[in-house]
Amino acid sequence: MTTLQAGDQAPHFEGTIENGNTVNLTDYAGKKLILYFYPKDDTPGCTKEGCNLRDNYDALTSKGFEILGVSPDKPAKHQKFIDKYSFPFSLIADEDLSIIKSYGVWGPKKFMGKEYEGLLRTTFVIDEDGKIELVIPKVKTGDHAAQILAELEMQH
Repeated sequence: MTTLQAGDQAPHFEGTIENGNTVNLTDYAGKKLILYFYPKDDTPGCTKEGCNLRDNYDALTSKGFEILGVSPDKPAKHQKFIDKYSFPFSLIADEDLSIIKSYGVWGPKKFMGKEYEGLLRTTFVIDEDGKIELVIPKVKTGDHAAQILAELEMQH
């Protein structure tokens, strides 16, 4: 579980997106960024979460948000996932887990009674100055956009 919290400086990241280009945190300076970490492309929960953000993309961008997903999948797998569901945002391929680990979202998980290391689905909202505004460790995959907006409202 991440130790990062609202008010902390967001860890700098640089990663390769689906088309082979590189993005980093400073690319989003002056914008609000929804940085969401999810375990795996094209699985039920991750698809639900991505589609919910896609379906609410205009509502989120009209409030000044950019969206960027991060998982350990390869860029080509991200491109297929984006094409299949028409995502209007990019996905970082964090194959070496460097971004995932710098945000503290890699750790013990349980599935069917077995414990293993994996990505802990978590969303960070980063403000225009690169500070973390919100951390959501318990993501509602089917209603994530509304969850982000509601939790931001509660803070203000």
